[in-house]
Amino acid sequence: MKKKVITAVLATGATLASIYAFNRLVDYRSDLKKSHLDTIRRKMTWRYGNVSYIKKGSGKPVLLIHDLKPCASSFEWERIINSLSKNHTVYAIDLLGCGLSQKPNLTYTNYLYVQLITDFVKNIIGVKTDIVATGGSGSFAVMATNMNPEYFKKIILVNPLRLEKLAKTTNKTKAIMMRALVAPLFGTLLYNLVFSEHNLKRYMEKSGYSKSHLVSNRNTNPAFVAAHDGQGTGKYLHSSIISNYTNINIAFALKRINNSIYLIMGSDNPDANAIDKEYKLYNPSIESTVIKNTKMLPQQERPEAFIKELNIFLND
Repeated sequence: MKKKVITAVLATGATLASIYAFNRLVDYRSDLKKSHLDTIRRKMTWRYGNVSYIKKGSGKPVLLIHDLKPCASSFEWERIINSLSKNHTVYAIDLLGCGLSQKPNLTYTNYLYVQLITDFVKNIIGVKTDIVATGGSGSFAVMATNMNPEYFKKIILVNPLRLEKLAKTTNKTKAIMMRALVAPLFGTLLYNLVFSEHNLKRYMEKSGYSKSHLVSNRNTNPAFVAAHDGQGTGKYLHSSIISNYTNINIAFALKRINNSIYLIMGSDNPDANAIDKEYKLYNPSIESTVIKNTKMLPQQERPEAFIKELNIFLND
């Protein structure tokens, strides 16, 4: 009996040691890839953590907000920043919990990001600003404008989430799941497996891009760094997203705000038509356009076409 206990203890210790070693290997690979990227950033000191951002160009300000994913970052806009900065002061932010910004252990909520965006415009940009936001981050732009219209001008939403998805709330099951996902060792392991290099590449090929052959190290390496910079602390945002804490019903805000709202959709986004109808149902003045042969990230797949449509909206 004693031998069995000793064997079990040794086996458990070996398993834990292996998990720890694997997690550290992921951190090492992230640091290695990070060293090959252009990581020159500015920093905003915010009450919940430091926020990394890029500033480039001159002219009327535009704030670019990447999709809400642990693997997303301001790199999402890398292919359009130079063109856009010819006539605008471009700010591209890494949201708290993403990219090279800090990733504190807290519950990430929609209102947290509304506060972040509002404070960024108020304290860093300093004047009324146009916003371009992708995916789930579109809800932050809408809610921030609804709550603080004095800081925001036009809102351009790139493949925003469906309203029914944004309306989903957390529950007891998801709360339990959240605690499991942030566990010190096994939670980090699960997070590292979900956001492995293989899975990130597969996601971009199947869901992010219309043409999978366009996916390369140029976009998968920054996604890997964004997900793993901070030694697995991206799991806190990931668990909040999975548990629906970052969701909010924006239907009332869409109906209420008077700002100009534009939708830029990828033609191969399977929800494009439904999104267009839902958003215009609550705000008929919304304008929209579709960029052919793109999916969720038209600004990366067809940057020239994207910047053309974006400039039309910004200069309208």
